[in-house]
Amino acid sequence: MMVGKDISDISVKVPEDAHDTGKYMPTFSAYLTAIVRDSQGRVVSVHRQRSHSPTANFMGLFLPLNWYGSSNNSFTLTNATGGTCTYQPSLGQFTYEITYPSVDGYPTYLVGIQVGSGQQSNAFNAYNLAAPIANGSGVGQLVYGSPSVSTNVSASGSSAYISIMQTFANQSGGTINVTELGIMVAVQLGEASLGYTTNCGNLLIWYDVLSSSISVPNGGSLTIAYTFTVNP
Repeated sequence: MMVGKDISDISVKVPEDAHDTGKYMPTFSAYLTAIVRDSQGRVVSVHRQRSHSPTANFMGLFLPLNWYGSSNNSFTLTNATGGTCTYQPSLGQFTYEITYPSVDGYPTYLVGIQVGSGQQSNAFNAYNLAAPIANGSGVGQLVYGSPSVSTNVSASGSSAYISIMQTFANQSGGTINVTELGIMVAVQLGEASLGYTTNCGNLLIWYDVLSSSISVPNGGSLTIAYTFTVNP
């Protein structure tokens, strides 16, 4: 192991294009924005932070087909109830691919954004929120609106981005505090040759703990927007 002066004595020239010159920005970034409105529809607070927590489910679905083919490995997806599903896509016969449309009546794979009142430090291994807030108008609940996704990729200068947005109404009779967020998708696998399908259920693919708790007043609402940008 080299420490101290030994490192500075190494006579290796680093190519100029390997240096961080400050002229380049990350090729991918994600932000979440939370807008709280009171019972009159007036904006009472805006929260924005960098989002950086894809889960293991996201990484497994993101791996290219050639990884599964060359390694002959599968990936275990874990749904929100703790159930598992083996994912091993391929271009050959008798393999399970993600089918369309999805299951459970969702028109797309996106189930929506989920909000919660807990937190967990290991976002990569998270498969559900620590304390999900239920959909409804009862005590401690929020009414979940339908999620919306950008219909097109938007461009601004050298950046291109898409967004996911959803509004939650508070009809619980009291203030609701939100501390965690997640994006859920519904995944069904199918084998085309034999017509078999496997419902993997709802999968948490993105998870964030808020840097500060967000209070949604009774009669008010919370709008969450996730923005994913390439080449910002």
